[in-house]
Order: sequence, then structure tokens, then C-alpha cells
Amino acid sequence: MKTTKAAKPTPVKPVAKKAAKKAAQKATAASGKATGVAKKATATIKKAAAASKKAAPAKTAASKKAAPAKTVAKKAIVESHAALVRRARRINRELAEVYPYAHPELDFENPFQLVIATVLSAQTTDLRVNQTTPGLFAKYPTPEDLAAANPEEVEEILRPTGFFRAKTKSVIGLSKALAEDFGGEVPGRLEDLVKLPGVGRKTAFVVLGNAFGRPGITVDTHFGRLVRRWQWTDETDPDKVEAAVGALFPKSEWTMLSHHVIFHGRRICHARKPACGACPIAPLCPAYGEGETDPEKARKLLKYEKGGFPGQRLNPPQSYLDAGGIPAPPLGAG
Repeated sequence: MKTTKAAKPTPVKPVAKKAAKKAAQKATAASGKATGVAKKATATIKKAAAASKKAAPAKTAASKKAAPAKTVAKKAIVESHAALVRRARRINRELAEVYPYAHPELDFENPFQLVIATVLSAQTTDLRVNQTTPGLFAKYPTPEDLAAANPEEVEEILRPTGFFRAKTKSVIGLSKALAEDFGGEVPGRLEDLVKLPGVGRKTAFVVLGNAFGRPGITVDTHFGRLVRRWQWTDETDPDKVEAAVGALFPKSEWTMLSHHVIFHGRRICHARKPACGACPIAPLCPAYGEGETDPEKARKLLKYEKGGFPGQRLNPPQSYLDAGGIPAPPLGAG
């Protein structure tokens, strides 16, 4: 019986060993590179996350700042001209109930005193003008008297109103024009009034509406601010505001409309912090929410009583006194 010899293992050639060794080294290197890439990727992700965290507050702040504008834009309303007229007139009726004795808050006894007081009211309060004009009119009761006045003496009287040199020049020049061109009388026509030194359309309409009973719209800063908030117009030029708002109301209502809007702007619908939570026309206002809506906090923002008592006139109308109003103190008394 033959014995089968076991096959001897085939010896591995040196070349094959070297190839295997190189392959192993390449695999190790590739693994190392992959690990390095993974580490770099991880580091990049961590940096991105950190940057994202840092950027988050800025993004939040930016969104917070942008939010009010977005909110206001949402409140913009689209309405027909007829609907706008109805809403505007309803607002005026509501304000008439809140301010039943709205009136010019400058003291005057005749057209001359009113035109002078209105010119002096620029860049100061009506109260300060009311506290100053009694002394001025006591010394210079007519246009002729003021036209011949010593400028230095007039400046001293007008000093409390601010810009007293420029105002002195205006009132003396205005008085000379009245004495020389209009026989010492204030003209009752718009085209004549605006020719007087220091008299623009706003002052002219104050005089026409309150001294002559001729309708006019007074577009001061309060009036312009409120009619834009109420979306009656988006115009900013006073003449264009006057035309746009005038088209919404009968001419007979223009003068009292001006008083109602200005009263409301001085007392409740302030420029920076409107007291929305204390506003009687809030349901009709597309800008509701621009100011304080909490009723208690809003009431603290009111500059005068909600009923409209101004406390700014030394000689207020009887209707104001009948309603419990108290006259303002004379200059230097409080």
C-alpha cells in the first residue's frame, strides 16, 4: 500500500510579501487621512454651531425691530372714498362729543390781537403766549402803536416766548403793513392776510376761522400727524393736507374740525407715546396699537383731562368755565 506524501506549502515569494506590506501601509494611511478629514469636519460643524449661536441674538433683535413696521403695515386699510368720508366724519362727531367746547387756545379780543398772538405762538406754548400778550397789548393796543414801538422794548416783553428778536421784527413789520396798507385793520381775505410779514396759510386760517367766522383748516403739527395716522391722507405738505382733508368735509365744518383734531393731538394722540388705551376713537383708528394700549398706563400719559380742559387760557370761554375749567395763572404766578 502506497503512502501519500503531504503537499508542502508553497513558499511565499519575497515580492508578494512586499506588495502586501505596501497595501497594508496604504490602507493605514488612508484610514488616517479619513480620520483627519472626519476630525476637520467635526471641528467645522462645531465652529458653525458656535457662530450660529452668536448670530442668533442679532437675528432676534433685528426681527424684533422689524416687527412693529410689519404690524403697522398689516393695519393699513383699503376703503373706498365713500367709506373714508363716512369714517372721517364719524371720527369728527366722536371728537365733538369729547371736546364740546374746543376753541383756539390763544387769548384775544379782536383780529389784531389774534394775528399777533398766532405769530408769537411759533416754537412755544399757547400758555406762554397768553401769559405774555397782556403786557404787550396794554402798552401797544393798536397796529399803529406797535408799528411805532421801540424794538428793544418790544424784545424785552417778548423774551419769554423765545426767538424774541425775530418775533419782534415780525410783529412790528406786520403792524406797519396793517397801518400803511389796510388802514389799521386786519383784512378778512386769505390773499391779503398771507401778504403780511410772518403770516402764512396756517396763521391766516386761524384768523379767518376764529376772528371772522370764515371756514378754514389749520394744518399744524398735531393736525398733520393725526390725519396721517387715521389714513385720511398720506400727504406731508401742509397745503396738500389741507386740500385732501377739506375734500372729506363740508366747508362749514372746517374750523371746528381743526379744533377737535388739535385738541385730541395735544391731549391723547401724542407724537411719541399716543395714549391708545384711553382714546375714545380707538375702534375707528387704523394706527391703534402704536402707543400704550393698557388703559391704566395710557391714562398716565394724558397731558390734560380726557374731557379736554386745557388750563392754558387766562381768559377762557364761558363754556370752559361752566364745565369746571380753571383759568391759567398769569406770568410768574405758577
